[in-house]
Formats: sequence, C-alpha cells, structure tokens
Amino acid sequence: MRPHEGRTPASAAAPSAVCKIVVEHGTIRDENEAAVPYEIGTLYVPESRGKADSRLIAVGFARIKAAAPTGAPPVFWLPGGPGLSVLGAFAGNDMGKLRTWLGLRAVGDLVVLEQRGYTQRGEMLMGRREAWPLDKPASVQAEAEGMRARARAAVAANPDKDLSGYDITEFAADVDDLRRALGYDKISLFGGSFGSQWSLAVIRLRPQIVARAVLSSVEPLDNGYDMPSHVFASLQRIAHDADRDPGLQPYLPPGGVMAAVRALQARFARGPVRVPVRDGGGRARPVVLGAEDLQLALLSHTQEGERWPAFILSLYHEHYDDWARETIEERQAGDSILIGPLVDSSLGVSAEREHLLRTDPALALLGTWNFEANIASAPDWPTRDMGDEVRRPVVSDVPVVFVHGDWDTSTPIDNSLGLLPYFRNGHLIQVHRAGHDGAFYQLRTEPAAKQAVYEFLKDGRTEGLPTDVVLPLPRFELPGFPPPRKR
Repeated sequence: MRPHEGRTPASAAAPSAVCKIVVEHGTIRDENEAAVPYEIGTLYVPESRGKADSRLIAVGFARIKAAAPTGAPPVFWLPGGPGLSVLGAFAGNDMGKLRTWLGLRAVGDLVVLEQRGYTQRGEMLMGRREAWPLDKPASVQAEAEGMRARARAAVAANPDKDLSGYDITEFAADVDDLRRALGYDKISLFGGSFGSQWSLAVIRLRPQIVARAVLSSVEPLDNGYDMPSHVFASLQRIAHDADRDPGLQPYLPPGGVMAAVRALQARFARGPVRVPVRDGGGRARPVVLGAEDLQLALLSHTQEGERWPAFILSLYHEHYDDWARETIEERQAGDSILIGPLVDSSLGVSAEREHLLRTDPALALLGTWNFEANIASAPDWPTRDMGDEVRRPVVSDVPVVFVHGDWDTSTPIDNSLGLLPYFRNGHLIQVHRAGHDGAFYQLRTEPAAKQAVYEFLKDGRTEGLPTDVVLPLPRFELPGFPPPRKR
C-alpha cells in the first residue's frame, strides 16, 4: 500500500484540563556505588477524558535528571506488555533495568511512565482466567469463548470503574499530560514491544510534541496480531543456524528442524496423544495434547532462540513430558491483566489486515491463536474501536530509529520493514539473530552503535548508525536425553 499523508485524527483531542502530579525524592546507587538522586511520583488524570464526570486515576512515573545539561529533549521510556510495572526497580536498586535508564542520562533527563490500570502507584486491574481441562485437547474456539466470558466478568466485577477509558488514545494522552506537568516542550520516546506501539500512538496522535524516537521489537498500530507467515519466517531463520550446530546434528531428521516441525504436524493431524506425567506435587496427571496444542507449542521457547530447536526436537523424538508439565501449568486457573485485552481491542485490526491474517499460508502450522480470541471478544470489552484513521500508518517527519531482530517471533521484523517507508526520517538497524529484546540488548556487541543511538537521541545525528548488525552464533541448548541411534 502506498504511504499516504494524514491529519491528526479527531481522537487526538486537546489535552485534559485536570492533571496534577505528586513527587517524592530518593537515591539509588549506580554500578560504581555512586549516589544518583531520582524523583518518583504519581500522575493524576481522568480515567476517561471524554466524560466530564470521570473519576481521577493514578499513574506512576519516575524521573532521573541528566548527569549534565545537554540541551536535548528528555527521553520518555515507555514499558512493554501491556501489563509491565517497572518502578519497583528503584526500591530494589535493580541494575537490570536501572542500567539502561542511568545510561540514558547522558542524553538528557530520563522519565519512566507506567501504564494506566497497571501501576504500583495506582490500580492494577486484574481478572480471572478459568482453568482448562487436561483430559481433552485445547482449542482456539474454547479460548475465544473463555475470553468473551472474561470480558463480561471484568465489566461486572468493576462497576465503580470506567473500563472504556483504557484505550490507546488515553495511553497517549497520559504521556502528553506528564510532559506538560513536568514542564517540557518536546520529548523523545524510547520503547520496545508494546512500548513501541504506545510510542507510535503518541507520534500519530501528538506528533507536535515528539522530537525523535528509538523503537525496538516494533509493533505498528495495525499489527497487534502477527502475520503467521512472518512469524514462521523467523522460525526458519533460527532453524537455519540450528541445522548447522554440531551438538544438534545427532538429533536432526533429514531436512533439519523444519522437517521435524512438518513431521509433528502430520503426526498430530492423525490424532491427539495422551501423556501421563506427575505434576510438581507428585500426582499422576494425564494430559491430552492435540493438533491445536502443537500449533500453540510451536512458539514456545522462542524468546531465546537458542532454546527452541531442542524443544522441537524433543517433541519430534516423542519426549513429551516437559511439554505436558508446562501445559498443566498453562491450563490452570489464574489471574489475568485486564489492560492487555482492553487496549488490544481498542486498536483492533483493519479489515484488510484481518483478511490477510485469515488467508495466510502459514495458518495450517500456527493456527489462529494469535488473533481469534481477541477479535471474537472485542465487542465484549468496553473500550471503543479506534478505527482505521488511527490504525493505518501515515507519512511522518518524526525522526525514528528502529532496532529489530530477525529472530523475533513476538513482533516479526517484517513489522519494521513495512513501517519504515512511512517515516521520511526513519532508519532501521536489522539485527541478525536477535530476538524480542530492547534496543540496547540487541546492540550489546556493538558499543559504537549504542553510542550512535545516544547521539541520535541528543541531537538527531544519524552518523555512525549501522543498517545491519550480526550477533555471533549462540550455543544451542541440547535435548535432555541421549541422541537416538541412527537407523
């Protein structure tokens, strides 16, 4: 589709008149044990800005001032999920998260904003997921019916809350309100996964406030549901390297890992398997696994691509016990984070993309797990559909650096490749063998590239930004049993 120009949608209304912050002060220690002051606070905003009588809700944020004045816009770091609370890193001095935030002080002020409806300094909206039986295979249809019931139960359980106020436009408006409350003119955005989608919503709805952005593991506004063939291509890239790994060679069938996938598909098409296992409490629990369970399992263990081939080869050689134990855990009743389906149903999907999803050639292998329940339950969630005016990309002059790994199965690299033509001042760093990770973790072997990203955030310079980064071959995990004898 040809890139097109677009107005700021009507849904990007004027900022809310009711907005205030409360700030506390604290100190953390950096990796050199030096004291670093920070502010942690609460942003109070309307739950639903379109309603005059809306109640106020609290959203947590934190700020670390720049190490020295740079003149650069502050960096607003937006977490992924939806449903990822991060401010506990300050109380725990968690250097895993703080390392990135402290590094960004070289650019300017760093502001972290949590998500409405899932924030330690406000409310964490939770629902309940019902248990699935173990004596029959899973099914997408059953999951869709369960999601619809979960939506109705969430509305009934929260009569004092306006769940319609958790759509993507409200998330974007929270960023703008915090910007104004902290006294900034323009900001830069830094986000991965849902954090990138949230950032893209800010760019779409409030382009005048965004100086530039660095987005990783990118999820465009119309790509909340991944194209099966794009995910499958990521799996093929992992398999290509795994097929050449000496440790995995004795486990491989002719044709390699993807041949094992096709053999598994044919095996489970003939009927489900019954796996007797003992759970963590020592009880015997037979688990029935079918063709749709296999579709769901094909994307297990892909967050770290070096683990996925061993998992697939274990199934190929009929070692199902670990898979069955994982399935026992997954089918138990448990809590569910409500803002995920609330914001996803607000974004929805365009009719054109839904058609592509439903006619994709990789559906036979991966099924409709990624989108069926969300689309079926969208009318039951109270957030309004944003419409194609918000979903579809438009040409933008905001400078953006995209960082995307080609082993990413959660947000395939095709997302960034398809979005890049709409950004006149866009730059894509393709990272071979990187998965669904943040920008700096993907660039972990390239200190010069990381420094170039800092320089871009400071003043928009793109010198030194690579277009391709290649991570070294990982050490692939091996199946937990001896190699089978060759026949």
